Amino acid sequence: MRGYFMVFCLICCTADGQIVYSIAEETERGASVGNIAKDLGIDAATLSARKFRMITGSSKQYFHINASTGALSVNEPIDREQLCELKPVCLLNYELVLENPLELYRMEFKVLDINDNSPSFPLSEYHINMPEFLSPGARFTLPNAQDLDEGANSVQNYTLSLDEHFYLEMQIRGDGSKYPELVLKKALDREQQATHRLLLTAKDGGNPPKSGDVPVIVTVLDTNDNAPEFEHSVYRASILENSPSGTLVVQVHATDLDEGPNGEVRYSFSNTTSADLQRMFSIHPHTGEVTVNGVLAVQRPLLEMLIEARDNGAFGMSSTAKLLVEITDVNNHGPEITITSLSSPIPEDAVPGTVIALLSILDKDPGENGKVTCQISENLPFQLKPSLQNYYSLVTSELLDRELISEYNITITATDLGSPPLTTQKAVWVQISDVNDNPPVFSADAFDVFVEENNPLGAFLYQVSASDPDIGENGRVSYTLRNSTVAGSALTSFLSMNLANGSIYAKRAFDFEQLRSFHFQVEAKDNGSPTLSAAITVNVYISDQNDNAPAILYPTSQNGSVAVEVVPRLADEDYLVTKVVADDEDNAQNAWLSYHLAHSSDSTLFRLSPHTGELRTTRSMRSTDFLKHKVVVVVRDHGDPPLSSTVTVGILLADTLPQALPDFDDSGEPPPLLNATNIYLIVSLACVSFIFAAFVFFLAIIRLCRCRTCCCSGCCCPAEDYKKYCYSVHMLPSSHLPPDMLEVTGVGKLTHTYLYRASVGLGPSNSSIPNGDAGNVPSGSRLQVPGPCIQVQQVQSDRLSAVLVVSASSFHLFSPRHMALCLH
Repeated sequence: MRGYFMVFCLICCTADGQIVYSIAEETERGASVGNIAKDLGIDAATLSARKFRMITGSSKQYFHINASTGALSVNEPIDREQLCELKPVCLLNYELVLENPLELYRMEFKVLDINDNSPSFPLSEYHINMPEFLSPGARFTLPNAQDLDEGANSVQNYTLSLDEHFYLEMQIRGDGSKYPELVLKKALDREQQATHRLLLTAKDGGNPPKSGDVPVIVTVLDTNDNAPEFEHSVYRASILENSPSGTLVVQVHATDLDEGPNGEVRYSFSNTTSADLQRMFSIHPHTGEVTVNGVLAVQRPLLEMLIEARDNGAFGMSSTAKLLVEITDVNNHGPEITITSLSSPIPEDAVPGTVIALLSILDKDPGENGKVTCQISENLPFQLKPSLQNYYSLVTSELLDRELISEYNITITATDLGSPPLTTQKAVWVQISDVNDNPPVFSADAFDVFVEENNPLGAFLYQVSASDPDIGENGRVSYTLRNSTVAGSALTSFLSMNLANGSIYAKRAFDFEQLRSFHFQVEAKDNGSPTLSAAITVNVYISDQNDNAPAILYPTSQNGSVAVEVVPRLADEDYLVTKVVADDEDNAQNAWLSYHLAHSSDSTLFRLSPHTGELRTTRSMRSTDFLKHKVVVVVRDHGDPPLSSTVTVGILLADTLPQALPDFDDSGEPPPLLNATNIYLIVSLACVSFIFAAFVFFLAIIRLCRCRTCCCSGCCCPAEDYKKYCYSVHMLPSSHLPPDMLEVTGVGKLTHTYLYRASVGLGPSNSSIPNGDAGNVPSGSRLQVPGPCIQVQQVQSDRLSAVLVVSASSFHLFSPRHMALCLH
């Protein structure tokens, strides 16, 4: 059925680029609305190239534009009641944005209502209590039906099912609105019928019409025949939209002529009042004060509510009054900034006036509270220009330089004209893209490179570096050698270069003696379009190395023979024998030469000047000097390490030049008196002789000390130490010793080969030993003798054998049976 709705298109172009279309709600998807290109006079073929966009504040895209033809069609069916609720006029606003050049058109779609909603009642059924004593003509307010459609499609009339006691009558309120009332036609009799069931039907004016009904149940009561009456049928009030909870809106008042509970009135919102309004406001049941109960989150400036006053009688009666509340706007909505188009990044060579972004700034407050001023910081190369209504263009105001500032954070500040004013800020991030406007730049005007000669092939010499403040390919620098020649050869035969990093390498070894310096140019180019370049001169200085040994120019030898100089036999002191002349191809200290004598057959006869190379005699010649002498001269430079050359000069002592020169390979020199081997032998012999003499001297001292001890006068041990130091000396029966020698055997502590001091004395049983041969001393006799007269011969375990050396006058014989040895 909806497919048959006709789409009415009314096109009206205004001076500021606005076009208006009218379309019925619920139009099917794909239905044609118009041709936007034809209506606006735009070439349809350029829509895609100009990046057209439709911008709307709605969450859904209800319309679609064909990019190739410009045809405007329905993209999604529109439900007017859902989109605009109870607004008398439903409008959809769109903006069409085209770029290159930037153009903005306003499109307004007026959504026409169709009869797609049936009337409905807030409750599923209504109950009315009526006392039976009411006389005909009593009236009872019936609920109003609600229809979301508008105009003729909304509720137009009500009907009531047939009943002999009731009929329906329409009433008009003070504001012109109609409402149904149930009128009693015939007196009621509760005893005959206590309940009456009626059906209230509401019909709209659509084609075909739609209807809705609700059961009305009338209960017949016996009491309370007066309903409360309000002082006014319509109450009006005005409050601020930001009024806090608890703010008094209005106080209603109704009176009931009945007495007692039947005259007590209670106030409440009628069931026909929407639930949203009942949550926003509250009414005191006894005082009738209507107060704000929450946030006034509504977009309508006028709110309508029905207040019911009901008494407390057993058969409660009620009446209603209308409350109209006007919401006074306050500046409680800040401006909303929306970026509809943004071009980022932008090239740094963009001319002033280039459009960067298109901004939409909207304030939902009406009047002065909704007027907005917009600005950005003054120290930025941008400015805001008003475009269409509520639109601004962000454009460049001066030239940009990415190398100075590569991006901008632009803060857009929007302020309304309310009191107090509200401000909103939004940041726009704009990046600047690079263009190749900077050539490479070297860090110096010229580079000096120092390289030693004899460098290896491929040796790294230097790395030139140039910087380019551009980025990407515009800032990527490559290096090349400009064509030139060095010493008659192409530069590329000497050097090579890394194109990427500017490193310079040697392709051959340099020789300071052939080439001491040269220069060339390096060119640095970026990779931009067009390419920018710069050049720099590189000076190469080759430093000398000590790679040449001194060359001896005089005296010279041929075929390996020795150069011969003839000196008179009786030459005087400081006679100039010859002068060694040498040259070094190196430079500076590597070519500073010094002369040294490496060998001379007679070191006392010749001397050499270290600076001039002059070889002279150190004394006058003698007739005893050898006729032939050989001198080896070393010529050394001062390099690091030093290099040297040698020359051998043969010196012949003769008064006349001989016809044939002698052979200097065998110089006829006398053999040296001392050589290394002879020196080693002499030193060894002297050391051995010294050790032997010291040993003999030591033995003599020991012998002398021993003889002095033996010649000392003996003494006996103290009596208390006698037993401690007395050891038995047994005369061996088989001993055959000389008269002054005795062999003794010691027991006890005489177990070491030491000499002990001893004294001769009488033992406990003293008796004299008969004079005679000591070898005839009886066996078992004991004798006390001086220690130095005892010589230990052999040590075995705890016994020792000793020889007692005595003379006839060295001791006295004691007991013929015992002798004792006392040590101390």
